Amino acid sequence: MTPIGRPTTLQERLAIVERAEAGAPDRAIAEELGLSRWTVRKWRRRGQQQGRAGLASSMGRPKSGALSSFSAAMREAIDRMKEAHPGWGPQTLRTELQLEARFVGQRLPSRARIAAYLKEKGFTRRYDKHQDLPQPSSQQVQHPHEEWEMDAQGVVEVEGIGKVSLINLGDVYSGLKIDSLPCPDTSHPNRQDYQLILRRAFTQVGLPQRISLDHDSVFYDNSSRSPFPSPLHLWLIGLGVEVRFIGKPPPMEHSRIERQHQMVFQQAVRGRNFRQQGLPGLQQALWERLAFLNKHYPSRSLRGKPPLVVFPAASHSGREYRPEWETEMLDMPRVYAYLAQGKWYRRTTAKGLFNLGGRRYNARQSLARQMLEITFDPKTQELVCVSEDGRTSIRLAIQGLTKKDLMGELAPLTAVSHHQLLLPFSREAWRQSLLAASLQGTTL
Repeated sequence: MTPIGRPTTLQERLAIVERAEAGAPDRAIAEELGLSRWTVRKWRRRGQQQGRAGLASSMGRPKSGALSSFSAAMREAIDRMKEAHPGWGPQTLRTELQLEARFVGQRLPSRARIAAYLKEKGFTRRYDKHQDLPQPSSQQVQHPHEEWEMDAQGVVEVEGIGKVSLINLGDVYSGLKIDSLPCPDTSHPNRQDYQLILRRAFTQVGLPQRISLDHDSVFYDNSSRSPFPSPLHLWLIGLGVEVRFIGKPPPMEHSRIERQHQMVFQQAVRGRNFRQQGLPGLQQALWERLAFLNKHYPSRSLRGKPPLVVFPAASHSGREYRPEWETEMLDMPRVYAYLAQGKWYRRTTAKGLFNLGGRRYNARQSLARQMLEITFDPKTQELVCVSEDGRTSIRLAIQGLTKKDLMGELAPLTAVSHHQLLLPFSREAWRQSLLAASLQGTTL
């Protein structure tokens, strides 16, 4: 049950009305949202009678102000203390008021009233509303390539090369070690690195049904409480691969890929010097040891047998992929349908600007300093932005949602018949050379 005096958020009020319209009783809605039945009944009736505009109301005192019944001197004292000590909360401020001689014997505001006053004056931090990304639920896998795990090990020191971050990719059910990609001179592989290893894996063993990822910023918008899907996420959706974000930190989840990190490093990297072979030599060593682990190395979890001996069908998922086909394989209506399930909340600036998915949008001055509720219209590929009171709605063309945007660096490579890179290879050139090598008929 909601604490007495806590105001409901716009998102909670919308949820009440939506569930009521679906036929849910007040009691069930209250239990699901953690609110009292009286609160649910109040907002259900207001929504039914006044529509969306009625849901913008809030609890509390009239517009005269949270501490309007107290003296100006007391309000000024709170202002002064909060400006001098930003870390002081309502209870500390109230205690300080009690200790000031000039306020002895006077009625003091409650902690809740001081908190409301601080919010009114802009002293408190405003929090975004929470909305999870739509994703498949966690479930027990039953077949090879039903779910892959992907993760970067972090920086390791490789003799003869230096600092390298290894991305590993493995199949949950069979234990197949699918691929490993060394990313030099970085502690944080980027989207292009992950797309490279995935494209190589798709080419070799086909598309999986689902991939599970952690909340790294390249996968997940961890800067917002209502995250917008990343380009990598939408790219996978377009290819028909579901994305699931783990809900618990390793080893409670992703324990298999964590073990693969250690095994691959011990088998292919530790104690070896790659000064002469360089990065190509390291990549070749990784591929050789993955083949050894998959075909020959006895796995304890598989009763002493290698993955491909126990699961020979794991050699391919049956869902064919080629980089040359990607432009046609990317199903944009599938991407649009996924985005249509989402809902995002963004607060606009004094000029009506807001960020979504790393892109800047202008909601105009009329919607400045507001919390917008944003949805996606799959028919027009537009963002629908609704003001908090529900009275104003605008549409903005979504940005960065073309096939070229989602394909990244592969898009220009598929448009040329010859590809040549200058020596010496930079990190980007090395990655592109591996990607170009996977294209049929490409000569380096």
